[in-house]
Amino acid sequence: MSPSAKPLSAIPGTVPALQGDHWIESLRDGTRVLIRPLRESDRGLEDAFIRQLSSEARRYRFLCDFKEPGKQLLDQLMHVDYAHDMAFVALAHDDGRLREVGISRYAASQDGLQCECAVTVADDWRHRGLAVVLMKHLIDVARKNKFTRMFSIDDSTNEPMRELAHFMGFQCESNPDDPRTVVYSLAL
Repeated sequence: MSPSAKPLSAIPGTVPALQGDHWIESLRDGTRVLIRPLRESDRGLEDAFIRQLSSEARRYRFLCDFKEPGKQLLDQLMHVDYAHDMAFVALAHDDGRLREVGISRYAASQDGLQCECAVTVADDWRHRGLAVVLMKHLIDVARKNKFTRMFSIDDSTNEPMRELAHFMGFQCESNPDDPRTVVYSLAL
C-alpha cells in the first residue's frame, strides 16, 4: 500500500481493509478510488471506459482514432498475466454504479528486460493526480518483476503525458522510427 493510501479499516465507518493487491487511494482533491489489478470480468467496464474517452484521449492512448473498440482490441487489452503483462484499474462509484476512471498497464518487450507502459484517465477525472497514483503502482510491480527499463511511445503533442513523464522521472527522446512521436524511458 502506498504511503498516501489508507486501508479501509483506518477510515471511520468503513469495512475492514481489502486483502491482496487492492488499494484505496485518496487523490489530490480528496476523492477516493479503488486501485486493483484488471480482471477478465472487467471487460464491460474497459469497453465503456474506452467508448467514453474523448477523441483526443483515444488518439493519445492508441496513437490512432476510432469510435469504439473492436473485439480484437478488447481481447488484447484484457490479456493480463500479471508478470509479462500487467494492468491496474482505478474504479469509483458514479451515480450508484461502479465505473472505470483510469488504467495503467505494461507489456514486456521481446527481450523480457523492458516493458512498454501506458496510462489513461477518464476526461472528467483528469488533474486529480490519478495518473501518478496508477503509474506508481505499475512501476513498483515492474521493479518487482525485474524489468530494467520502462518506456512509453507517445504523440509528441501529448502535453499531459509530457508533464507526467517529467514528474515521474522519465527521460524523453525523439522516436527515430516516427518523428510525430517521442519515447519516454525510465531506468528501473
